[in-house]
Amino acid sequence: MLPSRILGTATVLPERRVTTEELAQALGREPSEMERKTGIRTRHWAAPGTSMAALGAEALRRALAAAGLEARDLRRLLFVTSAGGDVLGPATANRVAAELGIAGSCDAFDLSNACMGFLSAFDVASRSVATGLAPVAIVVVELGSRLISPEDPRPYFVFGDAAVSAILGPARAGEGVVGAAFANDGTQPQDVWVPNPMVTRAMERVRFEVPNQRIAEVASRALMTATRSVLEQARLTLGEVDWVLPHQPNGSMLQLIAGTLGVESARIVPVVEEVGSVGAASIPISLDRLLRTRPVRPGARLLMVGVGAGVSYGAVLYRVGG
Repeated sequence: MLPSRILGTATVLPERRVTTEELAQALGREPSEMERKTGIRTRHWAAPGTSMAALGAEALRRALAAAGLEARDLRRLLFVTSAGGDVLGPATANRVAAELGIAGSCDAFDLSNACMGFLSAFDVASRSVATGLAPVAIVVVELGSRLISPEDPRPYFVFGDAAVSAILGPARAGEGVVGAAFANDGTQPQDVWVPNPMVTRAMERVRFEVPNQRIAEVASRALMTATRSVLEQARLTLGEVDWVLPHQPNGSMLQLIAGTLGVESARIVPVVEEVGSVGAASIPISLDRLLRTRPVRPGARLLMVGVGAGVSYGAVLYRVGG
């Protein structure tokens, strides 16, 4: 076990709420059909010029309040995003720290692993805490609205914006990560990607290169592999897991993932219908929702399992303390 405790979580959504109905009407599509296909009713889009650091800092402030901590208590800050921060360099994590007035008390760096970013950061944070570096803050900010345009409806109808933070610290007895499994298969064809504008010298958008069915097949296999691996580590069955928090790229995929894993809806915390496809923010938003709105008993086991472009995939099995 990696002893660590989730001290606090928080989610911040941009003010503008955009419905699938208004997008469909603007593009001459049938709203009910688009809602059925995507499984998304609403998403939030940030205003032009929104600072990722400022949005992330607000989520972190709320998570610190939930944890009963001050910003100066932090010893490490991990900033996660899928398509680059406010600047290509230095790390946007530095700007988040500056927003909170943190100077000289902790390190701060960026971590990018597509939609797997939060789970990768959770693993780094847990290992940091287990070796005495605590507390650690994870800040995830995804502004997918900057990567889409009406000319490409596939991402346009699903991407949303969000910020979410989680803070990990010293564990109570029997609490922490009881299994972690991560892998990558870079031999797969590029499915979802964003070209580097420094290379292409052009304004770039997210590109969906393969059919949705192919993406679903690859994702399902990866999620099953990660789930089996982490359960084998922990010597548990899926039936012994209380809550399953999978990546939620869209509503249809969430249903497919639940069916593939064989998990009933009562053990899942759906958020994609309300926030859209928010990349690495998907799992931590459902984690925040779970901890705030559901009866999570002491000793409960939480399985967080994800897959991202790359193809990267993995799972973390966490046990809640008493």
